[in-house]
Amino acid sequence: MLEPLTSPHHRADALASESEACIEVDDLHLTIRRSAQRQTMQITVERTGELIVSAPPEVEIDRLRDFVTEKRFWIYTKLAQKDQLQRKVPRKEFVGGEAHLYLGRSHRLKLLDEQDAPLKLVNSRFALRRDAQAGAREHFIRWYSERARIWLSGRVADYQSRMEVAPAGVKVQDLGYRWGSCGKGDWLYFHWKTILLPARIAEYVVVHEIAHLHEPHHTSAFWLRVERAMPDYAQRRAWLAEHGIDVEGI
Repeated sequence: MLEPLTSPHHRADALASESEACIEVDDLHLTIRRSAQRQTMQITVERTGELIVSAPPEVEIDRLRDFVTEKRFWIYTKLAQKDQLQRKVPRKEFVGGEAHLYLGRSHRLKLLDEQDAPLKLVNSRFALRRDAQAGAREHFIRWYSERARIWLSGRVADYQSRMEVAPAGVKVQDLGYRWGSCGKGDWLYFHWKTILLPARIAEYVVVHEIAHLHEPHHTSAFWLRVERAMPDYAQRRAWLAEHGIDVEGI
């Protein structure tokens, strides 16, 4: 885990070879590969998880460090996606006693013969009516989506004043690999699986997307805006990159 940051702290360690050196930015370790044929900088995430930053010979270390800082969120996202491809998370079977997440807490599933709704959360247990078991996944997605819209809208309302924005509203849907996005007309979109994350991590997703209403790209100005609203954002972001896969099994 990263310690809370008040300002980015970077360290560069040069190796003997000028053509292949290394830099470290926060908890990211990158190999530098320089080529006279290159005109731009590029970051590559190898299948092994190795990080490569390619650049022309004349680009200075400080400029490379700034470039990596700007691309940090992209790097974390790519690393998380690679983890997902390499790591098989068992899909839920929706049987009695199975654990299901809600705001980071695990709740056991209980099957009932009679209930006024297909799925409910009662006394820290998910209760699923037996005749709804065949469509359990759809019932869970619907339940999660409804709670996510309410909870996320509340968090957006908490932050929009201090971050000086006025979002058009919140929409919850399946966003594939993305936890959130900032759409046209200042709408904020969130994956329904966000509500499975611990509250403090889901809150980071909210702050991240609100910041995009000011800064569309992951520039230094963007991360500074995130940091002002959430000084320990780096810890939360690192947790999401490492553990976000754990909510994919539904």
